[in-house]
Amino acid sequence: MKTALITGITGQDGSFLAELLLKKNYFVHGLIRRSAELNTFRLEKIFNHENLKLHYGDLTDSICLEQIVSEVAPDEVYNLAAQSHVKVSFEIPEITATIGALGVLKLLEIIRKKDHRIKLYQASTSELYGKVVEEKQSEETIFHPRSPYGVAKLYAYWIIKNYREAYNVFACNGILFNHESERRGFNFVSRKITIGLSRIKLGYQSVLEVGNLNAKRDWGYAKEYVEAMHLMLQQEKPKDYVIATGEAHSIRDFIELAGEELGMEITWQGEGLKEVGVDKKTGKTVVKVNEKYFRPAEVDFLLGDSSLAKKELKWEAKTKLNDLVKIMVKADYESLKKNQGKFFY
Repeated sequence: MKTALITGITGQDGSFLAELLLKKNYFVHGLIRRSAELNTFRLEKIFNHENLKLHYGDLTDSICLEQIVSEVAPDEVYNLAAQSHVKVSFEIPEITATIGALGVLKLLEIIRKKDHRIKLYQASTSELYGKVVEEKQSEETIFHPRSPYGVAKLYAYWIIKNYREAYNVFACNGILFNHESERRGFNFVSRKITIGLSRIKLGYQSVLEVGNLNAKRDWGYAKEYVEAMHLMLQQEKPKDYVIATGEAHSIRDFIELAGEELGMEITWQGEGLKEVGVDKKTGKTVVKVNEKYFRPAEVDFLLGDSSLAKKELKWEAKTKLNDLVKIMVKADYESLKKNQGKFFY
């Protein structure tokens, strides 16, 4: 039986990955941060699984990390922990860098000193590309991050490559483009849309406020993306891979699809900050633009080329945006309807 350690196990990706590895007969250890509030709700399905054990710890604490790695003796480490909200990273850049950059270095140092047999997966991001220079971004595309989050992840990307080349550590960067699900955090735009429009449909909210309607992203399903993470660590040699659908859609597209799933035909009126989305059937304004949700440095377009992953990992995205939105809207609408417009964990 293989043993895996997942940092960030309570997040969207961590919970899906834990479920996948348990199905593959792994013993899974998860690193969770101590919190005054319950933060393990995404692990509800597996919380009492006999092959799951949770440990309190933090990527900022080297002593704690070293003790846990020594105790667990993992075959594989999946580092998914981060301050992962791009807009928030402008407000708390230091903690974003401490976790997203130096936390990776701490893990690499522990592996270098203790056990070279440990394989490390690093959750990288399409935010590395930022101000894109190519229509499609691949493993060879030049990076130009546009946020403290992206810059922290760029350090992590290069320190992974450095330790791989200098110390022969088995470490991979998974350059994952946007991947969403019914478990996505509430403060991410995809989930804000599916929750907001569901609440409007149910009569618990009047308007959904968003930022840049024209920003385009490559949206995939997180449950499928964790399969690619696992595949990377099963290869003979470590390598970095782009994981994406190969399709780009705007925030506007996402809103229209979510509205359609809820029986709303959303049309657009006005321009710029005064643009609004109107439900054609009711004539009511259901979407407004709020400049407080704009980033100081915007990333306008991201589109991934995962040809290498398809060729070498035999991985390909199956769920495209239409089906992804359906999954998310259905889950949120049913939960909100059951709980009178509120979420309970």
